[in-house]
Amino acid sequence: MSLYFSAGSPTTEMSVEDLRAALFSALDAIGNKNRVLAVPPDFTRFHSQSGVLTELAWQYYGNRLKDVLPALGTHKGMTDSEIATMYGSTPRDLFRVHDWRNDVVTLGEVPGAFLYEVSEGKVDYTWPAQVNKLLRDGGHDLILSIGQVVPHEVVGMANYNKNIFVGTGGSMGIHRSHFLGAVYGMERMMGRADTPVRRVLNYASDHFAKTLPIVYVQTVVGKNTDGKLVVRGLYIGDDVECFNLAAELSLKVNFQMLDREIKKAVVFLDPHEFRSTWLGNKSVYRTRMALADGAELIVLAPGVHEFGEDGAIDKLIRKYGYCGTPRTLEVVKEDPALAGNLSAAAHLIHGSSEGRFTIRYCPGHLTQQEIESVHFQYGDLAEYSKKYNPDVLKDGWNVVDGEEIFYISNPGLGLWAYRGRFKD
Repeated sequence: MSLYFSAGSPTTEMSVEDLRAALFSALDAIGNKNRVLAVPPDFTRFHSQSGVLTELAWQYYGNRLKDVLPALGTHKGMTDSEIATMYGSTPRDLFRVHDWRNDVVTLGEVPGAFLYEVSEGKVDYTWPAQVNKLLRDGGHDLILSIGQVVPHEVVGMANYNKNIFVGTGGSMGIHRSHFLGAVYGMERMMGRADTPVRRVLNYASDHFAKTLPIVYVQTVVGKNTDGKLVVRGLYIGDDVECFNLAAELSLKVNFQMLDREIKKAVVFLDPHEFRSTWLGNKSVYRTRMALADGAELIVLAPGVHEFGEDGAIDKLIRKYGYCGTPRTLEVVKEDPALAGNLSAAAHLIHGSSEGRFTIRYCPGHLTQQEIESVHFQYGDLAEYSKKYNPDVLKDGWNVVDGEEIFYISNPGLGLWAYRGRFKD
């Protein structure tokens, strides 16, 4: 097993030229490859700098880069405009669209006894290690899995083999992994590299994916003192070592531990990145450990126009709303449609405050009735944006009309927790 490149620190700022030199040196070390597949994230991870790295991979390999398969998971396929914006000059005809319901193959199955053990008895189903068929059957001699390591609500720390087994995974694998994380508990996992979901993915990698020629290209991204997004670290390797190094740095870069709880938080959702509560609820996931009991979370969501990006999941969210753990577990037993969409069930848990704090959504394209029907409180976007102006507020503590608030300009970039609530 090899680590081809490893560099980063909480103060590092890597330029595009630095990324080029690092990636090219790693690809030189890997050796000659003639049929390459790139698996980067989609536009919802635009800030990961994976688009730049994908374009650099194309510059290195030229016509030996045969396919680019964005790891959509359950997200919608990318538009031509999004592809051009994110991946630059990478040829459009290289891009493939992952169909998570139809384009997958199963490499093997993680035993139910293993899931029962890692979940502490909360689930006992098997877990299929599913990937897009292009990974197994495409005849590639190198698969570059590109992405950002950052705290994550389903798996603890995003990326590594999650990009493969969830990003290019199938419906059952995605559903069951999400549900495992939800019933085990987000607060027990976020910001941790070793979690039940990660152990399941690692089991799949070790037992079923050894023949796939995967090399992981992992970034760590944060804001510098000027508020500009910068690459703090880059790690390239073919096993878990590069992920663990990136996760260690990400905790230093992306995890903000607070000495006191937040009573009112305002989170802005960039309309180009967040167009559904499926994604926008990062505002809930990533702040919940920092919010006091009885706190108010205000979500400024100008681009949000739907709940689930997948039509079937959107319908289930509208049917049940963000109803919390006990009610969700009940309806999973009662409704075959929800039982067959366990990632939707997980999302109903993820997006709920469990009655502990108020979530006030201020959407650009959903009505008050729609917002309140899923158990959020509604806020008028124009009114709340005027009072809590994203163009004026700075990340962190602010005082607005004599009231202290905590502002977050992009919840996808980090994790926030009150020191007394975060337990090692």
